[in-house]
Amino acid sequence: MEENIKNIKESSIKEITESKDLKNLNDLRVKYLGKKGELTLVLRGMGKLSPEERPVIGSLVNKVRDELENLIQEKEKELKKQELQKRLENEVIDVTEPSKKIELGSKHPITQIIEEVEEIFLGMGYKIADGPEVEKAIYNFDKLNTPPDHPARDIQDTFYINEELVLRSQTSPVQARVMENEKPPIKIICPGTVYRSDSVDATHSPVFHQVEGLVIDKNISMADLKGTLEMFAKKCLGENTKIRFRPHHFPFTEPSAEADVSCFVCGGKGCRVCKGEGWIELLGCGMVHPNVLRNCGIDPEEYSGFAFGFGVERIAMAKFGIDDMRLLFENDVRFLKQF
Repeated sequence: MEENIKNIKESSIKEITESKDLKNLNDLRVKYLGKKGELTLVLRGMGKLSPEERPVIGSLVNKVRDELENLIQEKEKELKKQELQKRLENEVIDVTEPSKKIELGSKHPITQIIEEVEEIFLGMGYKIADGPEVEKAIYNFDKLNTPPDHPARDIQDTFYINEELVLRSQTSPVQARVMENEKPPIKIICPGTVYRSDSVDATHSPVFHQVEGLVIDKNISMADLKGTLEMFAKKCLGENTKIRFRPHHFPFTEPSAEADVSCFVCGGKGCRVCKGEGWIELLGCGMVHPNVLRNCGIDPEEYSGFAFGFGVERIAMAKFGIDDMRLLFENDVRFLKQF
């Protein structure tokens, strides 16, 4: 028995010492120290020994086991160190090698315009208001003095979810919600995504972006509206930009107007961008209709206000000289890189 243990010790020490990798070392651990290992089998066979031999053989086996465990641990550390060294040699980074060029992205033209508009109006003392894109029809139409038979309420123009819910066709519902929940004075802009049942072409899209503005206070007049839009046009489109009003009709404003700006490309002389007219249609505006104020709990005898709204895509197309709205939504990197 002692001779067998000695042989096991010698052969195991030799194999462990010559082991070249961690997998082989683990196999040797199982071979000699595992549940069915050679030393374990020796211990199981001690029942055949005499009472006098058992403690001697047991002590010898435990001593050999301890030696092998220590040897395996030392060898494991050595092999791990060798593997790490080998990996470091293979993963050497040449710090003098030129790095890969990382192309930086830029903000989308629509995002650029929205942020620029927000900055302009924040500088004029406005707050930014937001609201749900899935809107109640009462806020999208009724609160805004839009009668039940108005063409804008047809399913040909508006996306209905059910009779009471629509995808908002304008950001005006945000104004109605603010007027309901805040007392005048009110001075807000409402940027956001809107939806209309339009066919996709060079100037139309069923999904686009609007910025609307609202001011409610005592003694607000059309002159305040004109002054506000003139300042906005000069800051957004250039100091030499002029603005003109044309009479129009909107159910939520009275009087109503459409505002044009002088072409910032030709200065009003006529060019391809303004189609030779010298003016570019910019937005719709007007004085808030008394019925809208009443619908939102504001006394029109005490307060008045103005509102305006424009499509962000229209400003982006005019400012960047884009002739097809679809380019803004196709995510063609070659196009977007220009901005």
